[in-house]
Amino acid sequence: MPDFSIGVDLGGTNLRIAAVSASGELLEKVTLGTKLALGRDHVIDEMCEAIQRLSRKYKATGSFLGAGIGVPGLIDLQTGMMRKAANLPGWENYPARAEIERRLSASVVLENDARVATFGEQWLGAARGVPNVAMLTLGTGIGGGIVLGGKIFHGMNGMAGEFGHVTVEPEGYPCGCGNRGCAERYASASGLVRMAREAVASGQAPSLAGAASSDAEFGAKAIYNLALQGDEPARRIFQSFGRYLGVLLAGLVNVLNLEMYVIGGGASSAWDAFAPAMFEELRERSIVYAATAPAGPLSSITLGKESAPAQTESNRERKTIITRAVLGSDAGLYGAARVSMLPR
Repeated sequence: MPDFSIGVDLGGTNLRIAAVSASGELLEKVTLGTKLALGRDHVIDEMCEAIQRLSRKYKATGSFLGAGIGVPGLIDLQTGMMRKAANLPGWENYPARAEIERRLSASVVLENDARVATFGEQWLGAARGVPNVAMLTLGTGIGGGIVLGGKIFHGMNGMAGEFGHVTVEPEGYPCGCGNRGCAERYASASGLVRMAREAVASGQAPSLAGAASSDAEFGAKAIYNLALQGDEPARRIFQSFGRYLGVLLAGLVNVLNLEMYVIGGGASSAWDAFAPAMFEELRERSIVYAATAPAGPLSSITLGKESAPAQTESNRERKTIITRAVLGSDAGLYGAARVSMLPR
């Protein structure tokens, strides 16, 4: 049995724990509900019990390399303090790392969930073998991460990569962060739903109105299904989504000039609906992308046929690749496991 580490993805709905070998093999995965109503101590106890159970099982034939935990929110890496945790009520300004380490009697790595997802895609996914990459995770909000030279770039205290709070619409909709016009108010699943409800209120989107009234969980998937069926209001919503995402990406490409940008998260499954507008906006707004985009017609790139060509030293220097993530929800588990394998 190979050496292994434990990766944890602590979300507001699900708590997932996995044993991952040093070579990237998923040995075992456990999924639990995150019982937030029972309090943070209960959640941590369940997580630590699962970590200990898996580590005991695989220690019999391999060395335990450590545990990494991806959590939603802002983390002070020096202190291990959770500064903000929108989906974990009661965790704000909470010494999460210290409490977890006390229960495990071992050191752990606490990281933002989008950062470890980026690291997972860089280790085993869409950006495998690419040393410099940024990733946007499009979910209810927008998360992000940057890997430079094969290592997570943290910034001053671990908060680098908050792409969802880059302004894309000056004086736009208020955001929970206190800013206005943040990217995640326009290019996230919640942004899609907001635009759909506005279209319904206008009286000009009968199909969306019907879907919203008949589906108590009306969301991005329902809007995407209508767009696939050719519903024009739904298609326009995804075009707007893509344009705002293109504005965000244009700024990132101009500032960072990285080899690859990966788009992940649940909303990325609607790639074919938003990518054409995204690439069009990106080409118009980013001088760097216009100079380094892969050759070929825009339609080929947006369909993913030319999004991720074989990476060589020569085309890494010449091309800016924008592509979809491939590891899905397991990216965070792989990335969390990986960070605990590295020297600290």
